Amino acid sequence: MDESPLLVAVIDDDASIRKALKRLLQAMNLDAETFASGQDFLDSLAAHRPDCIVLDLQMPGMSGLDLLRHLARRDLHLPFVVLTETEEPETRAQCLSAGAAAYFTKPVDDEALLVAIQGVAGAFR
Repeated sequence: MDESPLLVAVIDDDASIRKALKRLLQAMNLDAETFASGQDFLDSLAAHRPDCIVLDLQMPGMSGLDLLRHLARRDLHLPFVVLTETEEPETRAQCLSAGAAAYFTKPVDDEALLVAIQGVAGAFR
């Protein structure tokens, strides 16, 4: 079994959210990389792949759902957790049917988020 810390990619256009989530993840001995857009994240995949993605749905340009569709077309099935500003039942259903491990509205409960990340990412190692 791999003993290195889980690598979590945080994709959110809000710099304060990225910073807070990175700090939270690192406090729990997880490695974290942050990306301001889906395209920034896609550009990083040539170098390495994360164990889990924490993904904002509402971003300018490529939305979180657009990013998930793009990853699916490339046959890159990475475990992910969704964060969003507003609860939309149809969007929740789309995300869960696309394989989301969890779907949270902001502000997210730190403990619930960590449990979801560790559960899904650890299962894919």
